[in-house]
Amino acid sequence: MVYILLAVLFSVSVSVLLKLARRAGIDIIQAVATNYVVASLFAWWLLGATPQGVLEAKATWPPLIALGILLPAIFVVLAHSVRTAGIVRTDVAQRLSLFVGLFAAFVFLGDVLTGPKALGIGIALVAVLCVLWRKRAGTSAATIDGDAAAWWAPLLVFFGFGAIDISFKFVAKAGASSSAGLLGAFLIALVLCWIVVIVRAAMGKAAINARNLGFGLVLGAFNFANIYFYVKGHQTLPTSPSLVFASMNVGVVVLGTLAGAIGFREKLSVVNWAGIALAIAAIGVMTAA
Repeated sequence: MVYILLAVLFSVSVSVLLKLARRAGIDIIQAVATNYVVASLFAWWLLGATPQGVLEAKATWPPLIALGILLPAIFVVLAHSVRTAGIVRTDVAQRLSLFVGLFAAFVFLGDVLTGPKALGIGIALVAVLCVLWRKRAGTSAATIDGDAAAWWAPLLVFFGFGAIDISFKFVAKAGASSSAGLLGAFLIALVLCWIVVIVRAAMGKAAINARNLGFGLVLGAFNFANIYFYVKGHQTLPTSPSLVFASMNVGVVVLGTLAGAIGFREKLSVVNWAGIALAIAAIGVMTAA
């Protein structure tokens, strides 16, 4: 379980770094681009991944290209979400996104929708609505659109990470290993990100500087550590995948809530707290399904 605890810690740490990025004046696009350089090197070094297995299977190209676009795009949205909606709402939205992938598996991959899985999806949707529920400034009426950015950003995180999960499922269905698929997606994201960075620098919109790149190195190390320790957790407990799954997701929801509510004093209403409880319940139902 030590690996899972480390995975949880690094996952929440990524959100904390993104929360601090704006205060430090970091250009998030340069940081994300550098993050994929680090993540690609670690995937090759620690996971022994090579892109050859992915490149040989033509069926992997459409989902890989989708991942190459989605991964950096959702990273930028994630950064915006933690700034506007907070760590708590963003981490819950990210963790519940697994239910988007679950639903897609029934529609596109031939999975069977059982009663418990349907219940888990239903609870997850209610949980997302509760977590995003806010009061409109200057009124006593509860609403979900008090601050537009505070609800659409985590909502995009919810659906964006769900789309990423679906794309990885299609890569796996095409026969590629998870590590090879991961490296392939990182490399495509790396190239696209650096094209954007260079174009922005050439246009004078954001000069490349060591501070942004240094922040990206730390971000990439933490981001990959989250993935690496989660994989190690599954390898250490090969007969208990549901335990790893539940521990990781519940752990991130709980620690993310503590980091946001206590560390950054994010205000949560009773409805928000109910949403967090429902999120944990949805994960529990899915684990038992």
